[in-house]
Amino acid sequence: MYKQWIIKEVPKEEDIASLCSEINISKPLGRILYQRGIDTFEKAKAFFRPKLEDLHSPFLMKDVEKAIDRIYTAINSSEKILIYGDYDVDGTSAVAFVYSFLQNIYPNIDYYIPDRYQEGYGISTRGIDYAIQESFKLVIALDCGIRAVEKIDYGNSNNIDFIICDHHKPGDTLPNAFAILNPKQTDCEYPYKELTGCAVGFKLMQAYAIKYNIDLENVYNYLDYVAISIACDIVPIIDEGRILTKFGLIHLNENPKPAFKALKEFASLPKKLNVTNLVFGIGPRINAAGRISHANQAVKLLISDNEEHALEAAKVIDKKNITRKAYDEQTTAEALSMIACGGASFGKTTVLFKDDWHKGVIGIVASRCIEKYYRPTIIITASNGKATGSARSVKNFDIHQAIAACSEHLLQFGGHKYAAGITLEIDQVPAFAHQFEKVVSETILPEHLTPQIEIDTHLELDQITWNFFNIIEQMAPFGPENLRPVFLSEVICDYGKLRILKEQHLKMVLRQQHSKQYFDAIAFNFAEYTKEIKAGEPFFICYTIEKNEYQGKTTLQLMIKDIKTRLDNH
Repeated sequence: MYKQWIIKEVPKEEDIASLCSEINISKPLGRILYQRGIDTFEKAKAFFRPKLEDLHSPFLMKDVEKAIDRIYTAINSSEKILIYGDYDVDGTSAVAFVYSFLQNIYPNIDYYIPDRYQEGYGISTRGIDYAIQESFKLVIALDCGIRAVEKIDYGNSNNIDFIICDHHKPGDTLPNAFAILNPKQTDCEYPYKELTGCAVGFKLMQAYAIKYNIDLENVYNYLDYVAISIACDIVPIIDEGRILTKFGLIHLNENPKPAFKALKEFASLPKKLNVTNLVFGIGPRINAAGRISHANQAVKLLISDNEEHALEAAKVIDKKNITRKAYDEQTTAEALSMIACGGASFGKTTVLFKDDWHKGVIGIVASRCIEKYYRPTIIITASNGKATGSARSVKNFDIHQAIAACSEHLLQFGGHKYAAGITLEIDQVPAFAHQFEKVVSETILPEHLTPQIEIDTHLELDQITWNFFNIIEQMAPFGPENLRPVFLSEVICDYGKLRILKEQHLKMVLRQQHSKQYFDAIAFNFAEYTKEIKAGEPFFICYTIEKNEYQGKTTLQLMIKDIKTRLDNH
């Protein structure tokens, strides 16, 4: 697939020189920092040496005082408290966090995760009926609830108070909950808007600890859950999100809970985890429980304080993940085949429906289709007599907004700019698909339909040193809006060392003309470029720099993101 290279705007040289002089770094590094808004010594210090004291006050969030006072009243009155959460990584992590923290100070507490297949997303009637039956008087809803207007009214009519901790876009009408914590509320003055559901739960517990004189270390001890939610929900890792992720990773690496020790073992992850390991190693296994059977298994694992029990629970979840992979591969193959045959795939969108697809993998399959065809995609299957779909978007296009414009065909919908869920009558799928195509066609820009690679700066290979790499590593944790820096270089291949791996990938040794500096490089899925590279002519690469450890030797390696024989603007 053709990818457009977007080279970020180069700041003024005098501004770069001033920053580089202040913090003693090279110009390429200065450009990268400046592009990320780090243009003074003070900002650089906060970026490279973040502290938990830099977190925003939780009391800036709307309704937080009401919420913690209600929890305090519940505890003092010996009321039963139910922790209710969604079935994905963010929701289960949030439940594990809030449940574990509160259980240390109050035993009359339980948790509830809805069944993906029987109840669907969010607060369900069955969940409220369970709360009524078990005499719960307070429900803390995490990573869900912001659109559950009718469900909250039903709970209120049965004398149940709700505290909603959500981060999804609110609808026009807010539920009549006792308290709503969501920084995306238009009248919420909380300065950072991109918290996960788990992170909103963290702010609630942080506020409770501050007001009621509980050592904050008792809250910070669960930042590993917050880091996993931020990594796996693919939210920006900047500002407060970056601080929470950084310190959560410290917990995961220096003092991992039994659950994460066990998951690391089954996922064969390195000793020191980073965001990528969480996204591709830990997250899919936690998610697999709710995708294949019930997410209670994930919470049971996450709250385990016994290593033997955690290993048993992780083993069960790992088997679910193997099953999930099989469903994923089969459904992806069917979906791609349908697109190739022109089945319900239009000019600017892809909407596919098959009634026997597994509901637990349709979101993953939507992402796989975008990797191949790069357009807003919704994969729909049948569930409990209705059609249910997962939507994924391309960069800079708000799929949630597009779906909202088609709401006349939907029973319910919700989500984010880049990911959403829908429920509709099965006979409404064709009409919805056509309207969705019309809405997207009228609003999407041509550049949205071409994948882009953002490049931070040009780089000479001679400028790559261990010191240069170590400073880049201090910019971690990497993620949305703080991605690992991408560089552009013109290189030639030491073609005597060119190898094709597994008939798909290229292993190369690269250098620049008039330079004696060589670097190992690997380009996944670029085997078709072999002829061009063997020609010996210079070509362009965009890449990241990684550390490679092999047979006891540690070297710097270039991870190729794309190859061009000429630049578009040349």
